[in-house]
Amino acid sequence: MVFADYCRLSWKPPVYKYTRKLPFIPLESEIDQLIAGFKKRTATFLQTLKETGARCGEAWALKWTDLNGNILTINAPEKGGLPRQHKISEKLVSMLQSLPKKDLRIFGPYMCLSNFRSGYMKKRRSMSRNLSDPRLNQITFHTFRHFYATMLYAKTKNIILVQQKLGHRSIENTQIYTQLIVFESDEYHSATATRTD
Repeated sequence: MVFADYCRLSWKPPVYKYTRKLPFIPLESEIDQLIAGFKKRTATFLQTLKETGARCGEAWALKWTDLNGNILTINAPEKGGLPRQHKISEKLVSMLQSLPKKDLRIFGPYMCLSNFRSGYMKKRRSMSRNLSDPRLNQITFHTFRHFYATMLYAKTKNIILVQQKLGHRSIENTQIYTQLIVFESDEYHSATATRTD
């Protein structure tokens, strides 16, 4: 634009219109199959993503002090998100407790997240090829977040709860998950607001 003005050229910048696509949602059996194919540390990380819907950076930043019994607290939210707590399964508690406690962070100082992600993608490609299941190749770390939100909304029909559990500040970011559910019937779900002081 500055160059066009300098040369006194007529130039109209192109208009880019973003088209939002619905995210890929795998089957739970595919998620579980993927988790089972990894060694302990990565499997635990993936199970954490599955049960909390945390962004990968939020899970990567988890500290041992964020785990209290079966309550896991996301204390380092990303993208302007909000802190939140999740009740996790005994299975995940056991997986977490089996990890070595050599650092303040649960997933330790072994490597940076980008290298960890690269290792995940390489193993995922191998599993997809060996199992002849190309859908596994579509499961990114962020896919676990979409899976969590979709399943939570399917169970509760409560978009405000989904918003809170994802740490979204705006409901607009959460509403996409209402479009990913195939409703089996015309039943209604009733919910009441609670007041917190």
